[in-house]
Amino acid sequence: MSVTSRYRQAWEGFWQEASDEPGSVFWDAEPPLTAAVHVALFEPLLADPALPLIDLGCGNGTQTRFFADRFPHVIGVDLAAAALEHARLADPAGQAAYRQLDATDKTEAETLHAELGDANVYMRGVLHQCEPDDRQPLADGLATLIGTRGRAFLVEPSEAAGAVLRGLAQSPEGPPAKLAPVFRHGIAPGEVTDAAVADHLTAAGLTVLGTGDLPLTTTEHTADGTRIRIPSKWLVVGRAA
Repeated sequence: MSVTSRYRQAWEGFWQEASDEPGSVFWDAEPPLTAAVHVALFEPLLADPALPLIDLGCGNGTQTRFFADRFPHVIGVDLAAAALEHARLADPAGQAAYRQLDATDKTEAETLHAELGDANVYMRGVLHQCEPDDRQPLADGLATLIGTRGRAFLVEPSEAAGAVLRGLAQSPEGPPAKLAPVFRHGIAPGEVTDAAVADHLTAAGLTVLGTGDLPLTTTEHTADGTRIRIPSKWLVVGRAA
Protein backbone atom coordinates (compact mmCIF):
# COMPACT_ATOMS: atom_id res chain seq x y z
CA MET A 1 0.00 0.00 0.00
CA SER A 2 1.10 3.61 -0.57
CA VAL A 3 -0.54 6.98 -0.06
CA THR A 4 -2.97 8.34 -2.63
CA SER A 5 -1.68 10.62 -5.37
CA ARG A 6 -4.07 13.31 -4.10
CA TYR A 7 -2.44 13.24 -0.67
CA ARG A 8 1.09 13.28 -2.10
CA GLN A 9 0.23 16.16 -4.44
CA ALA A 10 -1.33 18.11 -1.57
CA TRP A 11 1.93 18.00 0.36
CA GLU A 12 4.03 18.77 -2.71
CA GLY A 13 1.86 21.81 -3.36
CA PHE A 14 2.13 22.96 0.24
CA TRP A 15 5.92 22.72 0.33
CA GLN A 16 6.37 24.23 -3.12
CA GLU A 17 4.51 27.29 -1.89
CA ALA A 18 6.15 27.42 1.56
CA SER A 19 8.71 30.08 2.36
CA ASP A 20 12.26 29.31 3.48
CA GLU A 21 11.92 32.03 6.11
CA PRO A 22 12.35 30.50 9.60
CA GLY A 23 9.04 30.23 11.46
CA SER A 24 6.88 30.64 8.36
CA VAL A 25 5.30 27.16 8.63
CA PHE A 26 2.55 26.78 11.25
CA TRP A 27 3.99 23.77 13.13
CA ASP A 28 7.67 24.54 12.56
CA ALA A 29 8.47 26.03 15.95
CA GLU A 30 12.09 26.55 16.91
CA PRO A 31 13.85 23.46 18.36
CA PRO A 32 14.25 24.79 21.94
CA LEU A 33 10.43 24.72 22.15
CA THR A 34 9.97 21.41 20.34
CA ALA A 35 12.71 18.84 19.70
CA ALA A 36 14.77 19.87 22.72
CA VAL A 37 11.78 19.31 24.98
CA HIS A 38 11.08 15.97 23.31
CA VAL A 39 14.67 14.72 23.61
CA ALA A 40 14.48 15.08 27.38
CA LEU A 41 11.54 12.64 27.33
CA PHE A 42 12.86 10.40 24.58
CA GLU A 43 16.50 9.78 25.48
CA PRO A 44 15.96 8.08 28.87
CA LEU A 45 13.80 5.46 27.13
CA LEU A 46 16.18 4.67 24.27
CA ALA A 47 17.59 1.17 24.32
CA ASP A 48 20.51 2.22 22.09
CA PRO A 49 21.15 5.96 21.49
CA ALA A 50 23.85 5.06 18.94
CA LEU A 51 21.29 3.74 16.44
CA PRO A 52 20.51 5.92 13.42
CA LEU A 53 17.78 8.48 14.12
CA ILE A 54 15.06 8.95 11.50
CA ASP A 55 13.06 12.18 11.56
CA LEU A 56 9.90 10.85 9.89
CA GLY A 57 7.96 13.66 8.23
CA CYS A 58 10.93 15.98 8.50
CA GLY A 59 9.47 18.77 6.36
CA ASN A 60 12.04 21.52 5.96
CA GLY A 61 14.41 19.87 8.42
CA THR A 62 14.34 22.36 11.30
CA GLN A 63 14.15 19.61 13.94
CA THR A 64 16.35 17.27 11.86
CA ARG A 65 19.28 19.68 12.06
CA PHE A 66 18.82 19.94 15.83
CA PHE A 67 19.04 16.14 16.14
CA ALA A 68 22.10 16.05 13.88
CA ASP A 69 23.99 17.99 16.55
CA ARG A 70 23.13 15.34 19.14
CA PHE A 71 23.04 11.95 17.43
CA PRO A 72 25.74 10.34 15.27
CA HIS A 73 23.63 9.47 12.20
CA VAL A 74 20.44 11.39 11.42
CA ILE A 75 18.21 10.96 8.36
CA GLY A 76 15.30 13.26 7.57
CA VAL A 77 12.62 11.55 5.50
CA ASP A 78 9.49 13.02 3.97
CA LEU A 79 6.81 12.12 1.47
CA ALA A 80 7.25 15.39 -0.44
CA ALA A 81 10.27 16.05 -2.63
CA ALA A 82 9.61 19.79 -2.27
CA ALA A 83 9.97 19.52 1.52
CA LEU A 84 13.34 17.83 1.12
CA GLU A 85 14.50 20.61 -1.20
CA HIS A 86 13.83 23.07 1.62
CA ALA A 87 15.65 20.81 4.09
CA ARG A 88 18.75 20.42 1.95
CA LEU A 89 18.88 24.16 1.20
CA ALA A 90 18.77 24.92 4.92
CA ASP A 91 21.54 22.39 5.64
CA PRO A 92 24.38 23.31 3.27
CA ALA A 93 26.93 21.59 5.51
CA GLY A 94 25.05 18.31 5.19
CA GLN A 95 24.68 17.75 8.93
CA ALA A 96 21.94 15.21 8.19
CA ALA A 97 21.00 13.03 5.23
CA TYR A 98 17.63 13.46 3.51
CA ARG A 99 15.58 11.12 1.40
CA GLN A 100 12.06 10.70 0.08
CA LEU A 101 10.02 8.01 1.82
CA ASP A 102 6.41 6.89 1.87
CA ALA A 103 6.38 5.15 5.24
CA THR A 104 2.99 3.57 4.50
CA ASP A 105 4.62 1.60 1.68
CA LYS A 106 5.79 -1.73 3.10
CA THR A 107 8.53 -2.17 0.51
CA GLU A 108 9.94 1.32 1.00
CA ALA A 109 10.05 0.89 4.79
CA GLU A 110 11.70 -2.53 4.47
CA THR A 111 14.26 -1.16 2.01
CA LEU A 112 15.30 1.63 4.36
CA HIS A 113 15.48 -0.78 7.29
CA ALA A 114 17.65 -3.14 5.27
CA GLU A 115 20.01 -0.25 4.58
CA LEU A 116 20.16 1.27 8.08
CA GLY A 117 19.31 -1.63 10.37
CA ASP A 118 17.23 -0.86 13.45
CA ALA A 119 16.69 2.84 14.04
CA ASN A 120 15.19 5.26 16.52
CA VAL A 121 12.39 7.34 14.99
CA TYR A 122 11.05 10.81 15.77
CA MET A 123 7.56 11.56 14.42
CA ARG A 124 5.74 14.77 15.28
CA GLY A 125 2.16 15.30 14.17
CA VAL A 126 2.22 12.89 11.23
CA LEU A 127 -0.36 10.24 12.09
CA HIS A 128 -3.26 12.69 12.45
CA GLN A 129 -2.46 14.21 9.04
CA CYS A 130 -2.78 10.83 7.31
CA GLU A 131 -5.91 9.80 5.52
CA PRO A 132 -7.77 7.25 7.69
CA ASP A 133 -6.83 4.22 5.58
CA ASP A 134 -3.14 5.16 5.80
CA ARG A 135 -2.89 5.27 9.60
CA GLN A 136 -2.39 1.57 10.24
CA PRO A 137 0.08 1.16 7.34
CA LEU A 138 2.02 4.11 8.78
CA ALA A 139 2.16 2.46 12.21
CA ASP A 140 3.27 -0.77 10.52
CA GLY A 141 5.99 1.12 8.64
CA LEU A 142 7.13 2.69 11.89
CA ALA A 143 7.43 -0.78 13.43
CA THR A 144 9.50 -1.93 10.46
CA LEU A 145 11.91 0.98 10.80
CA ILE A 146 12.60 0.53 14.51
CA GLY A 147 13.02 -3.24 14.25
CA THR A 148 13.77 -4.99 17.52
CA ARG A 149 16.10 -2.49 19.23
CA GLY A 150 14.81 0.89 18.14
CA ARG A 151 12.35 3.19 19.85
CA ALA A 152 9.94 5.72 18.37
CA PHE A 153 8.88 9.03 19.87
CA LEU A 154 5.55 10.39 18.66
CA VAL A 155 3.72 13.61 19.39
CA GLU A 156 0.13 13.70 18.14
CA PRO A 157 -2.67 16.22 18.73
CA SER A 158 -4.99 14.87 21.39
CA GLU A 159 -8.78 14.65 21.23
CA ALA A 160 -8.94 18.08 22.84
CA ALA A 161 -7.08 19.56 19.87
CA GLY A 162 -10.10 19.23 17.60
CA ALA A 163 -11.99 22.04 19.30
CA VAL A 164 -8.92 24.30 19.26
CA LEU A 165 -8.25 23.73 15.55
CA ARG A 166 -11.91 24.16 14.63
CA GLY A 167 -12.00 27.40 16.56
CA LEU A 168 -8.97 28.68 14.68
CA ALA A 169 -10.35 27.58 11.32
CA GLN A 170 -13.79 29.09 11.93
CA SER A 171 -12.67 32.39 13.40
CA PRO A 172 -14.65 35.37 12.00
CA GLU A 173 -11.33 36.77 10.79
CA GLY A 174 -10.54 33.47 9.05
CA PRO A 175 -7.81 30.99 10.04
CA PRO A 176 -4.43 32.36 11.16
CA ALA A 177 -2.19 33.27 8.24
CA LYS A 178 0.17 30.35 8.77
CA LEU A 179 -2.65 27.83 9.15
CA ALA A 180 -4.57 28.94 6.07
CA PRO A 181 -2.20 27.25 3.54
CA VAL A 182 -2.68 23.90 5.28
CA PHE A 183 -6.43 24.05 4.72
CA ARG A 184 -6.04 25.53 1.23
CA HIS A 185 -3.99 22.54 0.09
CA GLY A 186 -6.52 20.07 1.45
CA ILE A 187 -4.39 18.70 4.27
CA ALA A 188 -6.49 19.87 7.19
CA PRO A 189 -5.72 17.73 10.24
CA GLY A 190 -8.00 14.81 10.90
CA GLU A 191 -9.27 13.90 14.32
CA VAL A 192 -7.80 10.72 15.76
CA THR A 193 -8.87 9.64 19.23
CA ASP A 194 -6.19 9.07 21.85
CA ALA A 195 -7.24 5.43 22.09
CA ALA A 196 -7.00 4.98 18.31
CA VAL A 197 -3.39 6.16 18.26
CA ALA A 198 -2.44 3.53 20.84
CA ASP A 199 -4.53 0.91 19.05
CA HIS A 200 -2.70 1.48 15.75
CA LEU A 201 0.65 1.12 17.48
CA THR A 202 -0.41 -2.01 19.37
CA ALA A 203 -1.73 -3.58 16.15
CA ALA A 204 1.71 -2.96 14.63
CA GLY A 205 3.28 -5.06 17.39
CA LEU A 206 4.58 -2.15 19.45
CA THR A 207 4.37 -1.51 23.17
CA VAL A 208 3.85 1.91 24.74
CA LEU A 209 6.84 2.49 27.06
CA GLY A 210 5.97 6.01 28.14
CA THR A 211 3.27 8.59 27.51
CA GLY A 212 2.05 11.95 28.72
CA ASP A 213 0.47 15.28 27.79
CA LEU A 214 2.55 17.90 26.02
CA PRO A 215 1.29 20.85 23.96
CA LEU A 216 2.42 20.97 20.34
CA THR A 217 3.96 24.41 20.02
CA THR A 218 3.33 26.31 16.78
CA THR A 219 4.89 29.41 15.23
CA GLU A 220 1.58 31.28 15.14
CA HIS A 221 0.12 33.71 17.67
CA THR A 222 -3.37 34.92 18.53
CA ALA A 223 -4.37 38.55 18.07
CA ASP A 224 -3.21 39.34 21.61
CA GLY A 225 0.26 37.92 20.93
CA THR A 226 -0.17 34.59 22.72
CA ARG A 227 1.63 31.73 21.00
CA ILE A 228 -0.78 29.03 19.82
CA ARG A 229 -0.20 25.62 21.39
CA ILE A 230 -2.21 22.57 20.34
CA PRO A 231 -3.18 20.03 23.05
CA SER A 232 -1.18 16.90 22.32
CA LYS A 233 0.05 13.60 23.70
CA TRP A 234 3.50 12.09 23.42
CA LEU A 235 4.33 8.40 23.34
CA VAL A 236 7.50 6.34 23.27
CA VAL A 237 7.02 2.90 21.75
CA GLY A 238 9.17 -0.13 21.05
CA ARG A 239 9.15 -3.87 20.97
CA ALA A 240 8.24 -5.63 24.18
CA ALA A 241 11.27 -7.05 25.96
